Amino acid sequence: MCAAAALALAGCWGGPADDGEDDAADGASFEAAPWPMFHGRPDLAGAAPGRLPRKLTLRWRFQADGAIKSAAAIDPAPLDASGRDARVFVGSSDCHVYALALADGRKLWAYKTAGGVEAAPLVLEGAVYVGSNDGVLYALDAATGTLRWEYETGGQIPGGANWARSPQGDRTWILVGSYDMLLHCLDAGTGQVVWTHETGNYINGTPAVGGGRIVFGGCDALVHILSAADGSPVATVGTDAYVAGSAALADGRIFVANYQGRFFCIDLETQRILWHYGDDESPFYSSPAVGPRQVVIGCGDNKVHCIDRGSGRSLWTFATRGNVDSSPAICGNRVVVGSGDGRLYVLRLSDGRQAWSYEVGQPVTASPAVSGGWVVVGGEDGAVYAFGPEP
Repeated sequence: MCAAAALALAGCWGGPADDGEDDAADGASFEAAPWPMFHGRPDLAGAAPGRLPRKLTLRWRFQADGAIKSAAAIDPAPLDASGRDARVFVGSSDCHVYALALADGRKLWAYKTAGGVEAAPLVLEGAVYVGSNDGVLYALDAATGTLRWEYETGGQIPGGANWARSPQGDRTWILVGSYDMLLHCLDAGTGQVVWTHETGNYINGTPAVGGGRIVFGGCDALVHILSAADGSPVATVGTDAYVAGSAALADGRIFVANYQGRFFCIDLETQRILWHYGDDESPFYSSPAVGPRQVVIGCGDNKVHCIDRGSGRSLWTFATRGNVDSSPAICGNRVVVGSGDGRLYVLRLSDGRQAWSYEVGQPVTASPAVSGGWVVVGGEDGAVYAFGPEP
């Protein structure tokens, strides 16, 4: 049975107030922006505009009947500090997709699938597109949760969907990978196949879209680069080990990590590897977030790593007590990330110092969604947690 409770509890504060480098904010004014998909936008850069409040407060907790490994999506309605008019969409291993009110966590609707939902929802043009471990991509009405169409792939869908425009600009395409080894491109309105691209193994993550390209990795140890116009292959880049997470795109660069502990920066146009970081074989399940001059990623060595974008040099690491499979999000001078030690952390992007943390008690492998001063994340305890400004 699922329930939501409105709470007014603060998380455990992680130390004294920061110095002048800190750009966290007090007060009730925060920049409103959507977070409608995994890592916020099609390039999967994982960066939200604006700032987080100096002190986050647990505003509500929603309990599902199964672990929440899915990243949440926040409906791109106008947001303010009250959270009015905004909705949260999230999947659970209890075989449901939930729509919740951001303001108080009320369940607005739930849609039952035939398999657990680990993939992040995509909210676009009044619909929610979400894959399930039953191998089906569901298109649901965002307002009511009714089924618009469904599309069956040949394997489970662990990664979130992305989207692109047709070359003529008159159609929206939905892009999703599957364990059937195919990347599927579907018409958003009808669910009809536009094209598919075959790879050599499972596809785990969300495909990134930017610069006229679609970029994704998989268990074939390759980074695939396709034309966004028609899905035709442009190139592949070998990484020597399978890619469990998603790539991020920024300024003509691909940032992607593999299971053997290597993180790569690849030129999108030439496909040349510009640098790589790490070689201790601790696996990267996390996907990178891209800041102004750095990239941040979690690792199986229990650490959050911050790397210089230009050189691949380590800028800082932050040690937790569990694997960091959660994909971080950046907001101003803040990094938000979960850990297998059961805590949600907020770190300073500038130096990796802990600014705040909250103890969930069970591993946090889901990736946080950040919008308008709110942070929404799920835990393996089956709960969705929403943190925001003090009411």
